[in-house]
Amino acid sequence: MKRMSTICCVLGASLAALAAEGFTLVSPTVRARVVVGESEPDYVFRAAQDLTNDVKKITGADLALVRGGTPRPGDMSIATAPRDEWEAYEVTVKDGVLSVAGSDARGTMFGIYDFIERCLKVDPLSFWNGTPYPKSDTLAWEGVEIRLASPTFRFRGWFINDEDLLTAWMESGGKRFIDYPFYSDVVNPAAMELVAEALVRCRYNLIIPASFINIMNPPEAKLVDICAARGVYLSMHHVEPMGVSAFTFFKYWKDRGKDLKYSYYSNPREIEEVWRAAAERWAKYPNVIWQIGLRGIADRPMWRSDPDTPKDDAARARIISDAMAKQVAILDEVGVPKEGRLVSTTLWAEGSVFNQKGLLAIPDGTIVVFADNCAGWAWPPDFHQTPRLDRYRYGVYYHHGLIGSGPHLASLVPAVKTFDMMRQARAKGAATYAIFNVSDIREFTYGIDATAKMLWNLDAFDPETWTKEWVARHYSARRADWLAAYNTYYHALALHPTSGQPVFLDGLLKDRGRRMISQIVKMADGKPKIETEPFVRSYAPLKGKDAFYEALAAVVGPPIDNPRDAYARLASQTATYTLAAEMARSLYAGLPASEREFAFSTLVYPAELMRDLSGWCGELIRTRESLSLGDRAAARAHAQGALALMDAILARAPDYCTGRWENWYRDCRKINLNDLRERTRAVVEKLK
Repeated sequence: MKRMSTICCVLGASLAALAAEGFTLVSPTVRARVVVGESEPDYVFRAAQDLTNDVKKITGADLALVRGGTPRPGDMSIATAPRDEWEAYEVTVKDGVLSVAGSDARGTMFGIYDFIERCLKVDPLSFWNGTPYPKSDTLAWEGVEIRLASPTFRFRGWFINDEDLLTAWMESGGKRFIDYPFYSDVVNPAAMELVAEALVRCRYNLIIPASFINIMNPPEAKLVDICAARGVYLSMHHVEPMGVSAFTFFKYWKDRGKDLKYSYYSNPREIEEVWRAAAERWAKYPNVIWQIGLRGIADRPMWRSDPDTPKDDAARARIISDAMAKQVAILDEVGVPKEGRLVSTTLWAEGSVFNQKGLLAIPDGTIVVFADNCAGWAWPPDFHQTPRLDRYRYGVYYHHGLIGSGPHLASLVPAVKTFDMMRQARAKGAATYAIFNVSDIREFTYGIDATAKMLWNLDAFDPETWTKEWVARHYSARRADWLAAYNTYYHALALHPTSGQPVFLDGLLKDRGRRMISQIVKMADGKPKIETEPFVRSYAPLKGKDAFYEALAAVVGPPIDNPRDAYARLASQTATYTLAAEMARSLYAGLPASEREFAFSTLVYPAELMRDLSGWCGELIRTRESLSLGDRAAARAHAQGALALMDAILARAPDYCTGRWENWYRDCRKINLNDLRERTRAVVEKLK
């Protein structure tokens, strides 16, 4: 008889747990009942359904799932035992009953998922990273003892952002009314179900379900409904205060026959009407963290939408302060109870500058959220310099993924860096709230997994130990070699010579590559000598323009002006990714079939993608330099090298988009590999 485990499941418990009672969930002769307390909310029952579904995938056995009744010996009992702790739980065996008991209902739900991960050995991100379910005819343990206290970070969540891949992966979930090159379709509800399930399996309790979500559009509201059904907190991006982006505002007034400027300065009453209409819809959900603040169109300052807005910082900050005060008043108007109400505001760009200067009046009780520098690498000056006041709580917004500089198509931030950032957050009193930009999910399972563990118990987390254990969970042999390959990959990024931050992320490579192609075409056409812009730009020259650029200048280092310096650093990065890719391919050749998808999606493919994308950009630097020296033949050769690398990237993409991932790159518009290939091909043609 094959047993799933013959050792105690001892985590977060004392050594006394080694004497814990044993339990058999499934064997050739045993089928335990799963008894869920009558008063448990539906999301706890859904977690119990996930448990029984997992048991069936592992053993083939159907367990009886019962709502209500008294558990008897041999049963698994799922019932909350209320106490004054946040999301704590225990999984124990007593008198023959395997009990999952949380201090509150979400604690009970998370206890179920922790048991599934630790004792059933089911990866919470199995669907997204390709980890297969284990197989066994028996699930039995000599002892089960899991006890976890409240998590270090109270609110822990995902922001599904820049989701071009997720949006078009399945058939459209409906149309969006948005004047923007992206997000024209709603994520398919089946895809959002998978996102929400993975969220709670990882024991996160908060989600922003999409970019620019319009709660008044039924297909988009469906996404919110799906997440709400999992018992988690719901929130909005900082460009959507009160759940209203500029695009929601335009749609609302277009339906009423008006074409209005999106400006709280020029049209305050009209904007307040939309805030109120959206708040009435959001208020039906029991767990909302209301985002307050004021931004313009598409994550830009409000004054970009209205040139009549006052020009001085104090006046602009006063408009934002007035907006936040009115937003809180609207919550009163639509009946959101003050008791237990949760409100947040995110200090990014101009908001961080205004707050640092003491110009913002933020309502008492607000969770003040500091944003990182858009690459998961450093907190900006306002995070370190803003005094922490008792009338507020504090949190952080952190990027595993980001379009713009990146990452987007590959996970690039090492767990050790994220851990350092979260330690800083707690040390600076910002552990109430942590939201993570996870983009399309699939590319960022490494960071998602690490972050889930560290946020729950920061003191017990060690990034090097976690990485070793993460590798050991997914590979049956040559674990030290796989660990070396992952460590090589996650330390390949070239860093800025003075800021120490990564400068050759995939988004930045795309952006700079396109800009260089534009310059190369002009040079090839015989245009007068053009001034080549720095490979890594700086916002310092724009610092005096307004607070938006002042904020960017504070988090982006000085430029890398010398193309040869940029090329040397990029060549070093390319070489390290080449090494990581070679290590990964060598190990991949000997893998059992069950481990191949995980290895390919989390290391082989991203290492080769970053190797070739870095090399492509390097060849474009050399193309431009050769043209500037008058050597057209050398320029053509380097352009052909760039094209060959882009062809190689696209040739591998189908391997990344097979099986359930068919169509994953169907709408790859944020990095847009096909567009980069066509632009590169045009350069080669131009240089013939």
